[in-house]
Amino acid sequence: MILFATLKIALLALRRNKMRTLLTMLGIIIGVGAVIAVVSIGSGAKAQVEAQIASMGQNVVLILSGNVSRGGFRMGFGTAGTLTREDLEAIRKEVPGVVAISPEVWSFAQVAVGNQNANTQVRGVGVDYLEIRSWALTSGANFTEVDVRSGNKVALIGKTTADLLFPGEDPVGKIIRIKNAPFTVLGLLASKGMSSRGDDQDDVMLVPYTSAMTRLTGQTTFRSFNAQSASTKLLPTVQNDVTYLLRQRHRIGADREDDFLVRTQQEIAETATATSKVMTWLLGSVAAVSLLVGGIGIMNIMLVSVTERTREIGIRMAVGARGRDILLQFLTEAVVLSLVGGGLGILLGVLGSLVLPTVLSSLGVVTLVAPTSIVIAFLFSALIGIFFGFYPARKAAQLDPIDALRYE
Repeated sequence: MILFATLKIALLALRRNKMRTLLTMLGIIIGVGAVIAVVSIGSGAKAQVEAQIASMGQNVVLILSGNVSRGGFRMGFGTAGTLTREDLEAIRKEVPGVVAISPEVWSFAQVAVGNQNANTQVRGVGVDYLEIRSWALTSGANFTEVDVRSGNKVALIGKTTADLLFPGEDPVGKIIRIKNAPFTVLGLLASKGMSSRGDDQDDVMLVPYTSAMTRLTGQTTFRSFNAQSASTKLLPTVQNDVTYLLRQRHRIGADREDDFLVRTQQEIAETATATSKVMTWLLGSVAAVSLLVGGIGIMNIMLVSVTERTREIGIRMAVGARGRDILLQFLTEAVVLSLVGGGLGILLGVLGSLVLPTVLSSLGVVTLVAPTSIVIAFLFSALIGIFFGFYPARKAAQLDPIDALRYE
């Protein structure tokens, strides 16, 4: 009952100077709104990257070959072919945690159908590749182990490439010329969209790696392997086992660097989301400064309010109000200011998060409003009211009643 009466008096006191109250809350409104909007952008970016990483497949272990140095510059892992067919078979047979593995041979080639042609990515892969990458077929079927062993001229086609070469048609069963070699389309790949690097994953053709190596690239080694672990828990074990096996097979001494690189899907995801996390914290910290400024504004106005209402405080004390009653009164006013400002800030932040993707559509901004960010922002605004409102409230509670009554 006392708390209800205190709240009622606080609301009446704030209504006396509506413009001043609104301006005081403005810092909290902008601060909370900015924090929610920034966190929603960061969460959206993180979710987008995680979805793109998930499109790689489940429990993936990526094995890259060594790097090449040209003109004193290291070109990076995957640029030198240090992985062999023997390595592929050894990993398949000797690493128990690996349930599927496929090599990758990359090449860009001109593909043509009649008078339609396109320059697309042709990827030589194994039978397990679709399973590892969780890549479905919308029509047709995957090539077989017989196709791989025989180096048959068969292919799977991505949606973008299919739309370019066979607009409005089902490409399954059609013939495509890749570098003047006729390949039969066995299946149409389901759309995967953009990769984490911004590449169109559907602008691709998959062929048996034996066909790619003998007919398209002339390579005898591989740039990378895609392996799949039996479970997420086994990823570190598989990573260590593959590393040990390849070091042994490549006769790499204890004091020498690996001529390959083994990365798990978890590591790739952590690396990809690290930048978005840093940017979210940085921008969130800048936005939080507005909350601090808003808190200082509340303290300033509450100190002014104590000075203006000194005589009122003296009268209340004269009729029996205790110091803690005065403390509670002014603390309640500060908290109400913060909570109302926080509520309006949450509304502003949510609306901003909904509008931003449309306004910044050219930048591909995606937002995701997390309920936890709303709860944290609301609680933080309440803490600001308590923290910055305590000193003015304490000052009011410590006023001498006689001096307060004499104040003009």
